Amino acid sequence: MTRIICVIVLSLAATVVHAADQSKDSRPNIVLIMADDVGYECFGAYGSKQYKTPHLDQMAAKGIRFDHCYAQPLCTPSRTKLMTGLSNVRNYAAFSVLNRDQTTFGHLLQRAGYRTAVAGKWQLYGSEQYETRFRGKGTLPGDAGFDQWCLWQVDRRGERYWAPLMNVDGVNKQYPDDAYGPDVAAQYLMDFMAQKSDKPFFAYYPMILVHDPFTATPDSKNRKSKDQQQNFEDMVAYADKLVGKLIRKAEELGIADNTLFLFTGDNGTHHKIKSQLDGKPISGDKGAMTDAGTRAPMIGYWPGVIKAGRVSSDLVDFSDFLPTLLDVAKAPAAKMTDGRSFLPQLRGEAGNPREWIYMFYHPRPEKGTASRFARDQRWKLYGDGRFYDIASDPSETKVAPIVLGSEAAKAHEKLSKALESMPSQGQSLLKFTDSK
Repeated sequence: MTRIICVIVLSLAATVVHAADQSKDSRPNIVLIMADDVGYECFGAYGSKQYKTPHLDQMAAKGIRFDHCYAQPLCTPSRTKLMTGLSNVRNYAAFSVLNRDQTTFGHLLQRAGYRTAVAGKWQLYGSEQYETRFRGKGTLPGDAGFDQWCLWQVDRRGERYWAPLMNVDGVNKQYPDDAYGPDVAAQYLMDFMAQKSDKPFFAYYPMILVHDPFTATPDSKNRKSKDQQQNFEDMVAYADKLVGKLIRKAEELGIADNTLFLFTGDNGTHHKIKSQLDGKPISGDKGAMTDAGTRAPMIGYWPGVIKAGRVSSDLVDFSDFLPTLLDVAKAPAAKMTDGRSFLPQLRGEAGNPREWIYMFYHPRPEKGTASRFARDQRWKLYGDGRFYDIASDPSETKVAPIVLGSEAAKAHEKLSKALESMPSQGQSLLKFTDSK
């Protein structure tokens, strides 16, 4: 009789364990990392011998590197596009502002049952240093679909590196002189990753590094260095170190095989920085529509899903991240997006790659005029008619000739149709404000 009871108890225990396993959401965790102001030329995975990025190089060696990922030329425009999956022409209305009516990947993943956190740099609310007409007109992190956050420049600015002022879950916190802002943000995310839960998580890491001012890092040989180029190179190395820490944390927690890591950058490198790549000099061109202003690094790492050492030449636009994350999360598709999921490419499948991308750029909609272009891997056509062969002329110094029947002519026709298919007029927060 005792033996029968023991068998029944063990059977019931096994049933309970099985039920618990069934209740646990096994969808993958997602860690999206976006460095600030650093182009593709600053990474060993792209051929650089000047910068030390061993963790990202290893991430690419064990995963996939994309050679044609394009961001907006500046921070807030890129963040708006990345988070909403929409072209700037549809929803970008002011610098430092994410319109409050926008649906972000935070909202959509949160609704799909993901725990969400963001740490690093915000710059989407209109903090204290901006003009009164833009101040506080944007979106707070809690209203953008994030359960938790640790961010520089929400409603106040303060310092971002040493003795940083960070907004932690809605409270502004001044850290001491020996605290380093990028460390604070990275540690916050690692603590978030370690939280016990039956739900998968989405950790968005818009890094504070490597934006100017170019100051020494905790690992710099000379903590008082004023050498901006050397400090920048140290900052790139430190950003790489923090990426390595996040991956190592996932390994320690035993969740690395069920976690997708994506790394990119929000725009090109600062114009003060000079780099060498494949024996050629590259000057940073942040703020410009050139390759040096828009071509971003992009690396994907997902053990067991992404095969090691893959390189993709498919086009990736910043609007593509949102539909991709939703695909990864098996979440309902966005009601509207300009993006296209690249999840198949991550898996090694052909997918449905883009034939072109469209970029609309008007960082200060209240003044000046917008720029726009359509491009593929080689050719670029601006809205004003300028046409370039970027493969041979990345600095756009000479308009490409269009010979009837040539590859250039076919590309020009394709990109002309692409431009015609997208709106040419953008938004302005001042128009919205004036109409109320």
